[in-house]
Amino acid sequence: MNARTKGLMIAVGLGVLLNPLNSSMVSVAIARLQDAFRLDYTVVSWIVFAFYIASAVAQPVMGKASDLFGRRKIFLAGLVVAFAASLLAALAPSFGWLIALRIVQSIGTSMTIAVGMAIVRVHVTERQAAALSVLSIFQSGAAAIGPFVGGVLIDWRDWPAIFMVNIPFAAASFALAWRIIPKDEPPASASRDRSLRRWLESVDAFGILLFAAGLIALLVGVLSAKSSGRVTLGPVVIGLIGLASLGAFVRRELTATSPFIPLRTFAQHPGIARANVQFMIANALFYSLFFGLPSYLQTVRRIDESHTGLLMLTLGLCSLAASPLAGRWVDRSGPRPALLSSALLMTFGSVWIVTLTPTTPVIGLSLALAAFGISNGLNSVGLQAALFESSPKEIIGVASGLFNTSRNLGAILASLLIGIVMGDRFTFGGFRTLGMILTAVALVLALMSLRRRKSGQAQGT
Repeated sequence: MNARTKGLMIAVGLGVLLNPLNSSMVSVAIARLQDAFRLDYTVVSWIVFAFYIASAVAQPVMGKASDLFGRRKIFLAGLVVAFAASLLAALAPSFGWLIALRIVQSIGTSMTIAVGMAIVRVHVTERQAAALSVLSIFQSGAAAIGPFVGGVLIDWRDWPAIFMVNIPFAAASFALAWRIIPKDEPPASASRDRSLRRWLESVDAFGILLFAAGLIALLVGVLSAKSSGRVTLGPVVIGLIGLASLGAFVRRELTATSPFIPLRTFAQHPGIARANVQFMIANALFYSLFFGLPSYLQTVRRIDESHTGLLMLTLGLCSLAASPLAGRWVDRSGPRPALLSSALLMTFGSVWIVTLTPTTPVIGLSLALAAFGISNGLNSVGLQAALFESSPKEIIGVASGLFNTSRNLGAILASLLIGIVMGDRFTFGGFRTLGMILTAVALVLALMSLRRRKSGQAQGT
């Protein structure tokens, strides 16, 4: 790579790492935020819900916006939004303001991640595969070290520090991108109509509204019922409104000409549906440990944030190390053996959590973290390969977008599960119950992987 290409890669890399860094750093901040704002866990968990719901909506929307307004403009605008939101979030006077700014931060970082890969594909003409792998390292590395960085920062300057750390990354990325990324070419004459109405039609604005409103209402209803400790009319009504909105969303997506989530693709290609469902379940398992374990360590075992982040480094580094090995294994043997091994590793890690006692040395949790980390690396590669096997070339872009949505939905389900099991505060008994549930879900995932393997063998014969 020449100097200009390297500069472009650094500019884009510093921008795209913001989303995974911020989604992972918060895992060690939940307990501190709970104490700082005097909230129960079901309320503070919205710091996770808000980010992932906003990311699930913003990434595909901003990808389409870049086709209309230009990739460079969207990337630079995303950095400005992320910079401003991070600065203001560190100064948030209340938890409500923090959630609002967290949503804005998610939208800003989603703008950079939605177009970063496209910028590299367009402007790096040689060794594109190597360039894209560098972006993957930025993203995977940020997610891997996020809890460790977050733990050190919180221990040093309390929770606002995890927002302030974004500022130098965003500023450096903007300075480089402004100077190095070429200006966008003027749109073709057929695409010059930049009206808000045309953009809203292209991104299925009403479908997005139904999706977000339904998901939020359902979460509010379920978590409100859990927080109050009894089923009352208010949460039930809110939950039913959420279910009705999601039902209306499904009906719309099956008939819309430009759906937000193309559900018809699932019906036409069952293999894509299976890969996405399995990926969502696998991520629900992974993020249950990713978000649950730090809160358990800090509130139950009284481990400080820096040591919690250091322990969580096992999870990220094992996941990072397993990915290239998984790639070679999947290339040689197909996705099925890797996926079955991944499910069995998650089962082992979940069982290990169930066997813990209040006096078990904390270092012993490294075995569960390693199992889940390796499993995550196997799943990410194996299920993406299974997705590509099931996807015709003409819809591979749509299939990839659905895959990212499944990851976000898995993280949301994980946070919901933790909120339902734990309620107001983390306890040792609650964490063990969570381990039992994860064991059952991991066994279901193993059966799904085993069935996929037998089905593949039957088709081969």
